[in-house]
Amino acid sequence: MLKNLPSNALQLYLIKIAKWFNLVMPIVVLFYQENGLSMSQIFMLKSIYSIAMVATELPSGYLSDVWGCQRTILFGAILGTIGILIYSFSSGFESFVLAEIILGVGFSFVSGADSAMLYDSLKAENREDEYIKYEGRITSGGNFAEALAGVAGGLLATISLRTPYYFQIPVAAIAIPAAFFLKEPQHVLERTHLKMKEILSIVKLTYQQTEMRSAIMISSFTGAATLTYAWFVQPYFQEAGVPVSVFGILWTMLNLTAGIFSMYSYRIERLLGKRNTLLLIVIFISLGFVLTSFEVSLAGIAILFGFYMIRGIATPVLKDYINQYTDSKVRATILSVRNFEIRIIFAAVGPVLGYLTDKFSLHTALLIAGLSYFVAGMLSILPILAPSKPPPKGEA
Repeated sequence: MLKNLPSNALQLYLIKIAKWFNLVMPIVVLFYQENGLSMSQIFMLKSIYSIAMVATELPSGYLSDVWGCQRTILFGAILGTIGILIYSFSSGFESFVLAEIILGVGFSFVSGADSAMLYDSLKAENREDEYIKYEGRITSGGNFAEALAGVAGGLLATISLRTPYYFQIPVAAIAIPAAFFLKEPQHVLERTHLKMKEILSIVKLTYQQTEMRSAIMISSFTGAATLTYAWFVQPYFQEAGVPVSVFGILWTMLNLTAGIFSMYSYRIERLLGKRNTLLLIVIFISLGFVLTSFEVSLAGIAILFGFYMIRGIATPVLKDYINQYTDSKVRATILSVRNFEIRIIFAAVGPVLGYLTDKFSLHTALLIAGLSYFVAGMLSILPILAPSKPPPKGEA
């Protein structure tokens, strides 16, 4: 099976696992609360992380296109390890802010560049039609890693809520040698002489395509929505009366669910077609928020699993729609635009939802988030739903 892997796929698997084998995620809200943070401060902290990403997302995409994805991913992997180191020995909001800024910058140098590296590696072997399959497999690898980390993190948290952070350090460091051994495809090396002005010109022309703009918008709104939902899972567990000892198990099961559906997302998309797949994503993610807001109970946890099924399908499918319209010269930059928009949306919405949770209720915050996503999502996909010519294959 390994001999059929495209170039760089194994390294990208390891980088994804290092990023998503997140031992701290199942208990992170409890960790913050133990250190005196309210839900408003927690969402503020995550907004700062998003702002750090936003500030460096486009520059990192540009550097990926002119400096090379391998170098930017390596730099991001190093920063990610440093950020976890700081977290491991910090205990106050200000120290957490510093760690989040470093982690945000590090993430921005990896995000976009990793997907661009995968697509261009496949393109170099004339296998770009397999992108959804491999993006889905790598994404599912991340989901499976996060699922296993849920169990391990939960067990480590029985020692102390800080212990998972100590063990996260060597996990994060795995990405450094993996990134070091990435190799730029030859056709990518030939275009690294482009200047910023030329890159922006190509980006502008690409983004002016109606379908391209629509693909970026729906991917951005969906990414922000699923990110927001993930931060509501632990408060939902608490309000539903789930024992803390079960947090890690449920977190594991949710991410296994997303991983399985991500792995088979290419088959689901082929079966349903683009229009129906987009409608499925928007409608069911919106319903996930709304139904969860009305059913905060142990029985309501079933709704979380439905949401994570759609989350698993959405990521590789929506990234592929963007790649279909994007020139290799600016692929990393365009994907960085997507990540830039996700973080802008989350940075704006996160603190508001945290405030609504603290001042009103979890029900109110979830309901408003779901209705808002439905409106934004439907408006975003209208150009794609309208009858049009089939999207071009390969380059824009």
